[in-house]
Amino acid sequence: MMQNILLLHGAVGSKDQLTELQNNLKGTFAVHLINFSGHGDAPANTQPFSIPLFARDVLSYLDENEIETINIFGYSMGGYVAMYLAIHHPTRINKIITLATKFKWNATIAAKENTMLQPEKIEELLPAFAHSLQKRHLPNDWKTVLQKTTAMLTEMGKNNPIKPEEFVDIHNQTMLMLGDKDSMVTLDETLHIYKNLAHAQLAVLPNSAHPIDMVNMESLVNELKTFLH
Repeated sequence: MMQNILLLHGAVGSKDQLTELQNNLKGTFAVHLINFSGHGDAPANTQPFSIPLFARDVLSYLDENEIETINIFGYSMGGYVAMYLAIHHPTRINKIITLATKFKWNATIAAKENTMLQPEKIEELLPAFAHSLQKRHLPNDWKTVLQKTTAMLTEMGKNNPIKPEEFVDIHNQTMLMLGDKDSMVTLDETLHIYKNLAHAQLAVLPNSAHPIDMVNMESLVNELKTFLH
């Protein structure tokens, strides 16, 4: 029987961005994908975006599909959600793989990230990206997705959903991955989390930047298959 693995997308993303990875894992694993609330075609929740909300999305999916435990691959924010679940619902999660996940948040970092999430500036300076966001989140409003994400990051800058001291409570086998050309997440901050995890591995993917479509897919798939073997 094949192992189950759930693929979680990043902030302002959708499950469609993980289709290439899904195709590379099919036949080896039973691959599951979800859209977080308000992302892609998932119905918008009346609650603000938050890591606990997205964690509940995962638990609801597992319950609906009668999956007791599952491996999780989380890209960027998806990896943060996976680690949050490992702390608060450890029996539902088996192994965890994160890629390009930023665990260090404060007001300055949140403000910097939010400067790149302003719809008006994206429309003016990056019209092709604006169009892709609009298409990605239909029937949701992509501008609302960005606005709610901005509010979430601001709140994370004030009050981290995962406190630094909580990482030592994660006992799942974990693989932290980072692209060698990632300009958003540093190796130092990733190493800091790695050293605080009881059962962790670390991998740096060659020729890989932060965006999921700029990741070395062959290296990513090889690392995943080896770790989950």
